[in-house]
Amino acid sequence: MKSKDVPQDDANMMQGKFKEPIYSVDEKGNYTTVKSVGWDAKNEVMKDAWDNVNNRIDKAKQDVLKGKSSPIAYYIEKNIMDVGIVASYMRIWKWRVRRHLKPSVFNKLSDEMIDKYCEVFGVKREIFLNNDLLNKEEKQINDKE
Repeated sequence: MKSKDVPQDDANMMQGKFKEPIYSVDEKGNYTTVKSVGWDAKNEVMKDAWDNVNNRIDKAKQDVLKGKSSPIAYYIEKNIMDVGIVASYMRIWKWRVRRHLKPSVFNKLSDEMIDKYCEVFGVKREIFLNNDLLNKEEKQINDKE
């Protein structure tokens, strides 16, 4: 693709603030990079992917609020992680993280283990343990919209 033909469809998620380098051919026939804000097809795929991520976060939040899952499930989705990644950061087996997803097991975790999870997710202990703060977080987001 020639440098002048690199798409600049400014409808991406970052409203043109993020530009990615695209390889192209300049007027002299040399390969170069041109910054592009994206193109319609790619922007649509990215929007769908982020919608999927946000839906998973919302479902995890509802499961925590209903008592079906521990807060770990919410923070795994919010940080776009999986059980394997969390287990790696925690330096524990995956099966242990899966057990900690159960509220009955989570409620018996030691302070040390809770603090480790807080460190992995980058969240303060008070926020991590307080399900009501998830509701407040949701209200703040809705108020901004």
